[in-house]
Amino acid sequence: TGSVLSNLTTGLLQLPSRSRIALYMFIIAGIICTVIGNFLVVLAIAYFKQLQSPTNTFVMSLAVADFLVGLLVMPYSMVRTVEGCWYFSSMFCQLHSSLDVMLCTASIFHLSCIAFDRYYAVCNPLVYSFKMSHSRVVLLIVVCWAIPLLISFGPILLGFHKTGVDVHMPDNVCIFLVNRVYAVMASMVAFYLPMLIMLVAYWKIYKAAKRQAMQISAIEAQMASGVSKDSSKKLRQRNALKREKKAAKTLGIIMGVFLLFWLPFFTVNIVDPFINYGTAGVVWEVFLWLGYVNSSLNPFLYGFFNRSFRRAFFFIMGCRICLPGSTPGMDLSQSKRDVNERTENL
Repeated sequence: TGSVLSNLTTGLLQLPSRSRIALYMFIIAGIICTVIGNFLVVLAIAYFKQLQSPTNTFVMSLAVADFLVGLLVMPYSMVRTVEGCWYFSSMFCQLHSSLDVMLCTASIFHLSCIAFDRYYAVCNPLVYSFKMSHSRVVLLIVVCWAIPLLISFGPILLGFHKTGVDVHMPDNVCIFLVNRVYAVMASMVAFYLPMLIMLVAYWKIYKAAKRQAMQISAIEAQMASGVSKDSSKKLRQRNALKREKKAAKTLGIIMGVFLLFWLPFFTVNIVDPFINYGTAGVVWEVFLWLGYVNSSLNPFLYGFFNRSFRRAFFFIMGCRICLPGSTPGMDLSQSKRDVNERTENL
């Protein structure tokens, strides 16, 4: 017991005053970006009718989860990380851990729902309106919040997550130790199952986009007048290659960011109970903050890369929605091409 606790606590950051101040400023800047970025996404979708779609309903609920991560979880984790100890009560430690697990899991669940939604939109467009009806979208969002709630507050507040873990935590230490059963089950539900859904969905989307790119290029080549057969073939291949690269880049960024920032934490989360909790505290803190960064980047991945969202943010930050003549139904697109771009990057 003593060796486990010593390994975890001595691994926490012990920095000089100047370094702590610099780290505080850096993390606070990240928290502000997380809160403001996700708030802009929520406000934009709630106000502008053009942004209100089944996909963006998931994006809005995702932004709510990430907003709460930045508002309720990250500030207290920041103090624990920088100071190396817990200045709040042991009961609040349990509440904080419950909120942490719930909100981060809800964020991951919403990412998998967005992948599921995009799969039907791209691969089965004829049944999309039926599969993603208003009632089904609401049901999926309820699931995205209900399951994280069940695997967080219940087991943690009742102590089921640490049954069999013979480690007594002092009041000034707030480290989330879990037993083997909870570590495996919670990690599977919170991360590995959503990850599998995202990988399968985005792989099928990429294959469908590749096939459609070839079909579109073939049609364009046939319609081109005064172009030789060889030139037409080269044009078709070039257009197909450009579309494939764009699809691969978009999907690669989404999956790459998700795996980069969450896979280390959930890998250690499963392994740690089987190595007698030998992971150093500083490793836990680094991997946990990598996961938090994902909540900071989601507004950029699912909002700021979209031109209609960017124009909506410009209107909001410039207070143009408060001017006379501004309505929720205003056009956020500069061209017909922009109208269809609302879902292109998702």
